[in-house]
Amino acid sequence: MNSSVLDRIIFLRAEIDKHNQHYYVLDAPLISDAEFDQLFRELQHLETQYPELQSPDSPTQRIGAAPLKSFAEVVHRTPMLSLQNALSEDEACAFDTRMVQALGDAEVEYAVEPKFDGLAISLTYEQGVFKQGATRGDGSVGEDVTQNLRTVRTIPLRLRRNIPFIEVRGEVLMMKRDFAELNRQQGESGEKLFVNPRNAAAGSLRQLDSRITAQRHLSFFAYAVHAEDHMAGAVTGETLPTTHAAQMTFLHELGFPVPLERRVVKGIQGLLTYYHEIGAQRHSLPYDIDGVVYKVNAIARQEHLGFVSRAPRFAIAHKFPAEEALTTVLDIEIQVGRTGALTPVARLAPVFVGGVTVTNATLHNEDELRRKDIRIGDTVSVRRAGDVIPEVVRVLLEKRPPDTREFVMPQQCPVCGGQVSKQADEATLSPCGILRCSSGLYCPAQRSGAVLHFASRRALNIEGLGDKIVEQLVELKMVHTPADLYNLSLKKLAALERMGEKSASNLLGAIERSKSTTLARLIYALGIRNVGEATAKELARHYATLDNFMQADSESLQAVSDIGPIVAQSIVSFLSEPHNREVIAQLRSAGLTLSPCGAWPEKESAEQAQGISLDMPLRGKTFVLTGTLSGMSREEAKAKLEALGARVSGSVSQKTDYLVAGVEAGSKLTKARELNVQVLDEQQLLQFFHM
Repeated sequence: MNSSVLDRIIFLRAEIDKHNQHYYVLDAPLISDAEFDQLFRELQHLETQYPELQSPDSPTQRIGAAPLKSFAEVVHRTPMLSLQNALSEDEACAFDTRMVQALGDAEVEYAVEPKFDGLAISLTYEQGVFKQGATRGDGSVGEDVTQNLRTVRTIPLRLRRNIPFIEVRGEVLMMKRDFAELNRQQGESGEKLFVNPRNAAAGSLRQLDSRITAQRHLSFFAYAVHAEDHMAGAVTGETLPTTHAAQMTFLHELGFPVPLERRVVKGIQGLLTYYHEIGAQRHSLPYDIDGVVYKVNAIARQEHLGFVSRAPRFAIAHKFPAEEALTTVLDIEIQVGRTGALTPVARLAPVFVGGVTVTNATLHNEDELRRKDIRIGDTVSVRRAGDVIPEVVRVLLEKRPPDTREFVMPQQCPVCGGQVSKQADEATLSPCGILRCSSGLYCPAQRSGAVLHFASRRALNIEGLGDKIVEQLVELKMVHTPADLYNLSLKKLAALERMGEKSASNLLGAIERSKSTTLARLIYALGIRNVGEATAKELARHYATLDNFMQADSESLQAVSDIGPIVAQSIVSFLSEPHNREVIAQLRSAGLTLSPCGAWPEKESAEQAQGISLDMPLRGKTFVLTGTLSGMSREEAKAKLEALGARVSGSVSQKTDYLVAGVEAGSKLTKARELNVQVLDEQQLLQFFHM
């Protein structure tokens, strides 16, 4: 191979990238489609002839690759937080007042931009080359969709500057014109139509076959340079601009699309003027938006304001009012949820609102039903709250016919006939009390949800056990409780609809692997009301063994970190039900084993009987992880520490025992030193794992 071939490949890549930018981002093509195709085919031909010159940042990588079996998990360097919402001008004014008071300014400068109706993603680049893309997921852990994101032509595969490392966050969406074309193709081929661009984008991004994603014409807009430890900066080798508006310009200079409608304004009048201007343009924009975003412009001031809970104090999303439409209440029915809650649901005459056809709307609870005086036969105004969840806004009393019927909440579960009762601890949520079915895992409505929850990724992680299979297993009475999963045979599974012998064998393998789990996962998998993943971990740390947990009473439970009387009562109520204890006994008989505390204990030492585990040497210690570890991911380190009984926190405080500092440790390291917290390097961390 001579140097002229390499030079030609480099030229073609740069030329194609330039034309992609002008076509997809600037909407100003420089050459015809035929001329572009000629350049692309020449590059493909040369890369096929000289495979050693293929590169992940080549435009030819955008056509998609072989299908994946599943998406891998990606732990975000710091959580992908959501914004608090302002649903009225009064709430927007309250936000500005808070900013003025916190910053001491008479008038605050804001960066403002449209709020895209898409899917948040994170992109990482090393040496200027795209390396990984992930969905937001639950905020802490997302899915690796790198292959699919390579097909999105508005995402640069190589930046215009050779920055050693940068992480950019933004939104994947589908333009209105691309959505219309996709639905036209779906209709011609007899396939199901997508209800709106967001659903189409979500379905396209999560295709296991990236070649399908490549055909869907997704788009991307950047909205932030992600900063580790929130503000310290996940950018190396580059000095970031000091305002959000300037950082958006910086992203545009790197080759990322950013909204043309972004602006800098001052004070509440500037915010509201922008809100109304963009609202007037909403339907003429090339993409869907559901509001606008306000951010304090100065990065130093953002850092000063910080965060509250899982949202920044310095930013807010001002949502547009939901679109409303009139329809008729045909009936009111009861829906029984996974936790047994009885929820009234209005069955509606089909009505098109907010881009979709709505046929039912939740009425939330008995209080809501009575407060709005909703009756069967009423004409009601319906909207999609947040442009997503259908709800009944109000009854048009002037249109009420004389034969409407009031709905009375049932005294028995409509699914299993079991008794229903009101939970006293939920009186603050509903003065009438929330009705719940008392049949627990024996109620078919709760049974499907309970089994799905038991098998979910954060619980027993039984891969391949989805809702369609669970519905069949419950309907055919093959599974009554989660313990019945361990009695399924290959023959029975293979006989299910859309389940061949190979799939059945794979599922049985996943069920068998789930027998080896942890106490925290099992507690979470039981589906105890008010017990989430974090609480389950605290319970496992405190009680160490399942037997100790089974003997827990309200007093000992409230000694566990972050557990109060309501959560304690939920756990006591769950453990006092004989059928729940029977399910746990069945799980023991099925052969489940727990780590790090070993198998189901038949003989315990005196220390273990008191809830002290000899296998958890870090019990009671709090760790914080920051920076990049060379030998493992931070999530792997967190799992190992928790397996030894430690608590891993996301922030440094006076309660922190150790800070583990990897490469490029951020502001957490500075704070740890200020508080005299012991700092460990990776080698010192490894010593704990060999205790």
